[in-house]
Amino acid sequence: MVDAIPDPGYVHRGEEKMCEVRTYIQNIPHLERPVILDSTGIILPYCLAAEELLDLTAKIPERATWLRMLFNEFNRIISHLYWLGIMGIFTGHSTMFMWAMGDREYFIDLAGMASGARVTFAYMVPGGVRNDTPWGFEEKVLRVCAYFDARLEEYRRIYFENPVFEKRTMEVGVLPRRDAIELGCVGPTLRGSGVKADTRKDDPYCFYDQVDFEVPVYREGDAWARCWVHWHELRQSVHIIRQIISRMRPGPVRVPLRGQLRGRKGEAYTRVEAARGALSYHIISDGGQYPYRVRISVPSFRNLPAMPRVLIGYKLADVPVAFWSLDYWPVEADR
Repeated sequence: MVDAIPDPGYVHRGEEKMCEVRTYIQNIPHLERPVILDSTGIILPYCLAAEELLDLTAKIPERATWLRMLFNEFNRIISHLYWLGIMGIFTGHSTMFMWAMGDREYFIDLAGMASGARVTFAYMVPGGVRNDTPWGFEEKVLRVCAYFDARLEEYRRIYFENPVFEKRTMEVGVLPRRDAIELGCVGPTLRGSGVKADTRKDDPYCFYDQVDFEVPVYREGDAWARCWVHWHELRQSVHIIRQIISRMRPGPVRVPLRGQLRGRKGEAYTRVEAARGALSYHIISDGGQYPYRVRISVPSFRNLPAMPRVLIGYKLADVPVAFWSLDYWPVEADR
């Protein structure tokens, strides 16, 4: 590869403009569409910003916050497993594709139990979450976590320590630490280049400052390192989910809202750690029932400048692995 020029914009969906003609509640379903693999990751910061403008932040029930965190980790696993399955195909390992896609269904089913929907859940709304979990939900979550913990070890043995995988990913698509910082990369891409940065730790939101977890970091900066960061994050998400289940207590899950919601005049900025990295919203309100302006900063677009760096100088056969190791999602970038 002698040159690579990213050319985004072919799946533009106009999400930011649509927000200007819909109420704060009506914006929820369509905002999930740019990144259906991590629909919670793109909705949570919107809800946090909207609640600030609607003066609801201090009223959010404790159980609702834990449930938001739970869905956030569900979606991180769902997104990472989709990524892992496709990476299996790109590295000639179809078993990894089948295993990851099959295990992903367990977490989709868990989210579906509470939300009543698959993939795009529309579970979070300004004021909390739509409904509480059904009977037996917590026990099933713990059973799935126990299964998946053991499954991750099988992933490690059959795929991540496989000589073919190592040959295809080691020293491929190298992104040095300095380049990752200067380009403004986020998420597993940044952590795979040796930078210990995670919004859940650096700028805690919800109750992430009350749970214990590690931020995986690899210094190699190649596709191999970024893949291992994803594997460790799957394990850490399971660890967080167990803590959430142990700390959740019965109680309300949503602030009762009546009448037409109007945001106070002003601005709100919020940021969370979505599956692919830091995802933020900047919302401006003129005091009406619709946001005056909504600006979304997504991790796929933040990591896009790194694409030429991980492609140029490598062979054409390395392109799928180097490209996909960035976990780039075009619809999210074009939003």
